[in-house]
Amino acid sequence: MQLDQLDPKILGLRLADARKGRGITQDQAARHIGCSRPTLIAIEKGKRSPKAEEIVALAELYSKTVNEIVRPGEPLAELQPALRAVAHNMKADDTETVHAISALQKFAEDYHRLEELAGVKLRINYPQQVELGSHVDVAAMAEDEAVKERQRLGLGDQPVIHLRSLLEAEVGLRIIYEDLPSRIAGMFAFSRDFGGVIAVNRKHPSERRRATLVHEYGHLMTDRFKPGIDYIAYPGRKPVNERFAEAFSMAFLMPATSIRRRFNQIVNDRKDFNISDLCRLAHLYFVSVEAMANRLEALSLIPKGVREYLTASRFEVRGSDELLALQQNPLAEERFPDRYLFLAVHAFDRGELSEGELAAILRCDRVSAREIVEKRLSTAGDVSDDGQARLMDFESHSNESLLKTLV
Repeated sequence: MQLDQLDPKILGLRLADARKGRGITQDQAARHIGCSRPTLIAIEKGKRSPKAEEIVALAELYSKTVNEIVRPGEPLAELQPALRAVAHNMKADDTETVHAISALQKFAEDYHRLEELAGVKLRINYPQQVELGSHVDVAAMAEDEAVKERQRLGLGDQPVIHLRSLLEAEVGLRIIYEDLPSRIAGMFAFSRDFGGVIAVNRKHPSERRRATLVHEYGHLMTDRFKPGIDYIAYPGRKPVNERFAEAFSMAFLMPATSIRRRFNQIVNDRKDFNISDLCRLAHLYFVSVEAMANRLEALSLIPKGVREYLTASRFEVRGSDELLALQQNPLAEERFPDRYLFLAVHAFDRGELSEGELAAILRCDRVSAREIVEKRLSTAGDVSDDGQARLMDFESHSNESLLKTLV
């Protein structure tokens, strides 16, 4: 695109948003391109068109490509500053975290662009916001809201396997599996003109990713306009919104009614409930064995201390699905949601994206981008949710009773 074809106001907005997202002051940016601060302000307000070399220099300073700066269309609201502030308050604004925040912003911007090219928008079907009072019973409230949300989405009380595709198609959340620092489980941000955007740490096991995804969904219900970063461990007592999101996640993934019904059926049939039963139940609901043990304890179905007992006995959970002859849950390890890939491939097929632009949007090289196009255009892709069981020392523990061991 020629510079004289660019709308100076949109170009200025993009430059201003990119600068704020990197935490760079106007003085620093002005010095970088050798102009005064008033001149930079005029550029950002669209009153003075930047020169080509100034755009190149500012794009480099803001860690953006020139194409990202000069592309047409209204810029997406910047999500980075608020997330960087959260990281700073948690004393975790290191390079790796800042890079992850930038990746979430780029995902939102690229998704926004793909939707503009296709002339479509994701259907928004968000739940009503929930107010958390200072004296509320968080666990009970989260349980109630999980039941209501399942009813609203027509899920009943059965296990949800294709979770990621469900939350995008039925709720309107845009979800990326991103390489986040190991201490971060996920991030959530909200834009009034785009909606909720979630990043889940794809380095984590499948079951944890699912729990994180619903945890971030819980934040949509309570902290919709407050971007957040969720850490594996919090210093001190967790704030009320974190406790709600955590409890909501467990209640949504493991509904009390069906958990009780299946547990009682097992006990009535076998007169016991052992570790192999625990593994089967965790596999059925596509959660970790630890999460299922915690849920059964919270519902007073098994004695307190099972998780600690499994840890102390060096219980391993890897391979239990094979040893128990369980059918593997459907995997979805893709970094991007299926809809995002579909929009990108078809925008390229229509000639609206160059090969280089497609590769940038898919975060890969051009050869890999071509392979993705060929695969997607030749097959009807199906979104499936992630999951894999963890291995365990099954022979020595599978028949141990969980009702008698800790009594």
